[in-house]
Amino acid sequence: MSKQLETRIIHTRKDRLPSKTVNPPVERASTLLFDTADRLYGAKPGYGRMGLTVHRELEAALCELENARHVRLTSNGLQACTLAIASQVKAGDHVLYSDSTYGPTSRFCERRLERMGVESSRFDPRIGEGIQALVRPNTKLIYLEAPGSLTFEISDTPAIVEIARKHGIRTALDNTWGAGLYHKPLDLGVDISIQALTKYVVGHSDVFAGAVMTRDTRIAQEVADTSEDWGISLSPDDAYTSLRGLRSLATRLKAHEAAGLEVANWLTHRPEVAQVIHPALPTHPDHAIWKRDFTGACGLFSFILKDTPPEAVDKFIGALSLFSMGFSWGGFESLIIPCDQQLTRMQDSWTQTRAGPLMRIHIGLEATSDLLADLEAGFVAMADV
Repeated sequence: MSKQLETRIIHTRKDRLPSKTVNPPVERASTLLFDTADRLYGAKPGYGRMGLTVHRELEAALCELENARHVRLTSNGLQACTLAIASQVKAGDHVLYSDSTYGPTSRFCERRLERMGVESSRFDPRIGEGIQALVRPNTKLIYLEAPGSLTFEISDTPAIVEIARKHGIRTALDNTWGAGLYHKPLDLGVDISIQALTKYVVGHSDVFAGAVMTRDTRIAQEVADTSEDWGISLSPDDAYTSLRGLRSLATRLKAHEAAGLEVANWLTHRPEVAQVIHPALPTHPDHAIWKRDFTGACGLFSFILKDTPPEAVDKFIGALSLFSMGFSWGGFESLIIPCDQQLTRMQDSWTQTRAGPLMRIHIGLEATSDLLADLEAGFVAMADV
């Protein structure tokens, strides 16, 4: 009988565990011992850096989550993004990446790829099949993020994938927002799906981890080879904590989604807010694509304040007692950050057309009524400026 995803990510590889414990053992080992030279040089893994029982269990659960066949674990999300990109290119190649890509990933493309002899250029996340005009003879990878960091555009992934395949170009997509539960890039034809497990998979803001996933054996080997060359690994304790978070992902994400939508709808009625940028809202420019390609939403979105001076924004944030200001997201706690300082785009349209400051908000697992009261106190304080 076919089992639902919520069940499959909990019941993985139990028959292969060396003991009858519910959770796999955490084996803290660098050196593995072998009886013969043949086994010493032929074993996989042959060294603790390649991972042991808990790593294999986490990989199996991620394969179920993303409909993947191969997973490579990394020590953080940014490392997963850069590993995926670097594994697909060499000197002389060209990478196209979305203009709304996570800032540190864009920085890697602009700074590190250049030093590797690889060209890179941005494209409008809403370009769709228009990406055809940007393809060069040496383009080897198109990199997407859905939705985009900070500004939450959703690209027409199937249209871009179709163009990429016609030219023999591989595609990769940062799937951290959809968490593998609400978005399946590999089902849409994307070659590589990436997650910062740090966010919703871990779910408790206390561990860094990342994953690169694919169905293609050749791509998987390229990713593995690059990972080995760079000495990338994930500690057994962090793999264990990631796996523990993954088991409850479906339950937690439903709560984040419901609370996020409630707060987003509430914000649309606030006189201080010019626009709420949440893909699941019908007012979002890419709502139809979201509805086609996603099955749900998480608790992360943005909103734009009306013309508001910096001191008023400071008052707003300073009056909040439940929303904290800090980077990352995906944990049980609610967060909010002003984004203008880190918003760098190839065009000035965001700075020229926005009514006021851009704010990103993550809705945690607190009571929604308390979160709304907290935001209300912030808006009251802002009005006093």
